Amino acid sequence: MTKATDFRANTDDQLSEQLGNLKREQFNLRFQAATSQLEKPTRVREVRRDIARIKTLQNERSRSTAK
Repeated sequence: MTKATDFRANTDDQLSEQLGNLKREQFNLRFQAATSQLEKPTRVREVRRDIARIKTLQNERSRSTAK
């Protein structure tokens, strides 16, 4: 799990890239869960929360530039 302060140090492009990677990982984890091959069930929660952190940060940045 990555902290929000770690994400704040990244640029917008890096955040978008990380978001894409996390969404891909989330997709793969859903398939593993459906086929009962999931080794770390807690990883699903971590990935979901990291996605939310990145989206929150992107939303904060877009609002600050819109003002």
